[in-house]
Amino acid sequence: MIDKRPKTPREVAAFSLFSMAEEGAWSDGALHHYLSRAGLDGRDAALAARLTYGTVQNELLLDWYLRSFSSLRLKKIAPRVLACLRMGLYQLILMDKIPAHAAVAETVSLVRHYCHANDRTVSFANAVMRKAAEAVEKNALPRLDCPDKESYYALRYSHPEWLVRLLSEQFGQKLTERICQADNADTPVSVRVNRMKTTPDEAKAELERAGMTVTPHRAFADILLCTGGDAAATEAFREGRITVQDAASALAAFVADPKPGTAVLDCCAAPGGKSFAMAEKMQGKGSLTSCDIYEHKLKRIQEGAARLGLPNIRTELQDASAFRAEWAESADTVLCDVPCSGLGIIRKKPETRYKDPDEIAKLPALQRAILENCARYVKKGGTLVYSTCTILRRENEDVVRAFLAAHPEFAPAPWSHPVCGGREDGMVTLLPPEHDTDGFFIAKLKRIGN
Repeated sequence: MIDKRPKTPREVAAFSLFSMAEEGAWSDGALHHYLSRAGLDGRDAALAARLTYGTVQNELLLDWYLRSFSSLRLKKIAPRVLACLRMGLYQLILMDKIPAHAAVAETVSLVRHYCHANDRTVSFANAVMRKAAEAVEKNALPRLDCPDKESYYALRYSHPEWLVRLLSEQFGQKLTERICQADNADTPVSVRVNRMKTTPDEAKAELERAGMTVTPHRAFADILLCTGGDAAATEAFREGRITVQDAASALAAFVADPKPGTAVLDCCAAPGGKSFAMAEKMQGKGSLTSCDIYEHKLKRIQEGAARLGLPNIRTELQDASAFRAEWAESADTVLCDVPCSGLGIIRKKPETRYKDPDEIAKLPALQRAILENCARYVKKGGTLVYSTCTILRRENEDVVRAFLAAHPEFAPAPWSHPVCGGREDGMVTLLPPEHDTDGFFIAKLKRIGN
């Protein structure tokens, strides 16, 4: 990462984009790193976040416009210069409160100071930005001329066309557009209240005293939606009264519904949010084993459990697809939050949309293997929950239905919740525009025999 300390919102955003391009950093991690170094106030920090996420969210569209204003092919533009130009065009074309002269001047300044640029490169960046500013001023931007709605949605909302067509096949065109819009919208930070230490009302008041705007989730009493600050930097977070978790992830713990004193196994636990929520539902009683294949992720779970005051969590280094004989039929509740494409959390990790579709297509085989293996740990009469943070049917319903067809000893377990009503088949796909949550899938099964 860049060693220099950023001093402005645009520098924070640019450094974050550089880290993503050069080091493969995730947008949220890079942004958090540079925000912590910059020490900006709430308003400037919010601008830095909007510039970072907005540029990544609209990358395909910004590149489409850039081709109209650039004398060079995009492949010929240095990566840092390209990142700065994308961010500049984002300000000109898609933000309505940034003066054009500021967008042009600040973009050129970033290229001059942080892109190892010579005078020719600086002049090129200036020319591109001035052409774009002139087109915006004259309302003469190139028209998005697409052959059908799916290709238009793909360009307008910067989603890969293969993904848009797959979503349209699953959900129809209208809902697909709403999903794409939600993926590019500002998203508040979601925190869950630790009822072992405080109440939602008390946590809300504490976060508001810290300068944040806090709105309770419409369907989750324990979820607070926060804007205007970093919830993870508050005393409430440090002392374990809240933890960062989306409502969809919290719902998986609600559906699992572990009881105090029982044995629970979270097979793919990192970063630990569902383990924490389940341990709290258990009131710290019983045993909850949180597994992952990486030691450093287990350390994060241990730290989180200590912060939240959860003595019943222990961690195990374990591959969820590999059988562990001593765990056979030992758990009252087993949660499999399997590795997935992550296409339900695009609104929080916008670069997820650009994953390799060929790699994504391989995931159902791994998901089936994990579900098959971990089902062996469920006691007769016990609960098995399968979840993902994707909305693709082939990773969700198709995996569960294939499992049920091969395992008559398991059956769907009905449940209900205000966010989605009754689920007689035990399954739900949550969508950001419909449920005010991440995109997520949850299936609850019951072991009824051997």
